[in-house]
Amino acid sequence: MAAMQTPFYLIDKPALRRNMEQIARLREASGAKALLALKCFATWSVFDFMRDYMDGTTSSSLFELRLGREEFGKETHAYSVAWADHEIDEAVGYADKIIFNSLSQLDRFDNKAAGIARGLRLNPRFSTSGFDLADPARPFSRLGEWDLSRLEQAMDRISGVMIHYNCENRDFDLFDSQLTRIETEFGEILKRLDWVSLGGGIHFTGEGYPIDRLADRLKAFQDRFGVQAYLEPGEASITGTTSLEVSVLDVIDNGKQVAIVDSSIEAHMLDLLIYRETAKLPQSGDHEYQVAGKTCLAGDIFGDARFPQPLQVGDRISIADAAGYTMVKKNWFNGVAMPAIAIREDDGSIRTVREFPYEDYKSSLS
Repeated sequence: MAAMQTPFYLIDKPALRRNMEQIARLREASGAKALLALKCFATWSVFDFMRDYMDGTTSSSLFELRLGREEFGKETHAYSVAWADHEIDEAVGYADKIIFNSLSQLDRFDNKAAGIARGLRLNPRFSTSGFDLADPARPFSRLGEWDLSRLEQAMDRISGVMIHYNCENRDFDLFDSQLTRIETEFGEILKRLDWVSLGGGIHFTGEGYPIDRLADRLKAFQDRFGVQAYLEPGEASITGTTSLEVSVLDVIDNGKQVAIVDSSIEAHMLDLLIYRETAKLPQSGDHEYQVAGKTCLAGDIFGDARFPQPLQVGDRISIADAAGYTMVKKNWFNGVAMPAIAIREDDGSIRTVREFPYEDYKSSLS
């Protein structure tokens, strides 16, 4: 790895396997199905490995839907906040199930989507999100229907609903109580359906999560309403599997030791900047540095780190958890070199699966 040119994302296949085995365990114990949420992770070079443990993919756009169909295969769920007229025929051609965000979209594309299973997004009007930006139940949310009279108008045309209300929810008891609330408020609707997607955001591959209790709860939910439950693990699929490998380009002292690296939080870990979170940096040692990116954005700062030895130009730094909502959001800001993508195999060998030369930067514009 020392010989590889940074920056690059490094996917650790043994770590990915651990998450996949947890997903497979939950599927077997609960009877629920698991779809990879492509909005979180769409690095298709590992789809051939992941598909052995999962049931398919769920998408948020036409391009994600097509990628899931072509590169992952298996079951494809097609969702969009709003399908366009020029997209719907192609979307129906790729999808096994199409989920409409609103009754008006279902009405609009009723005939075009009549040949496949149709669903509607249900908004329970609560969530576990701590960020207003990502809260699907925020005031005046456009994400899904909740009024029972409007849902009733769709019942003769849909076979399921998608309910996305969890966000990095590590608390099983909270999940349990909120699902009970959904059962109480929407039970009469649920028992008339064939399938219910409970979305993503359940952190069940995290250390110490009571996965057996989750399996029992999901099984009880399915038995009670006679439905097939789906989960849409995004972060749960890839948490703890990928790092962003960078190199120190300069060290300056402006009253604080600052290490400038050959990467950028703005360009390569944008989700952290959006939510004003710091990257997961090394925290072992007595030598403290602010790790900063190389773009001209003043706030292009990964965060503070600690190291056993003083940093030197050329030193490598590994930034953890660089897969979810990160690789899908990478961009060409400042024309900074896009990180390559590499995979660490079970035997420890590392292979580069994709590089992004100048031609890719140029072709992204016109």
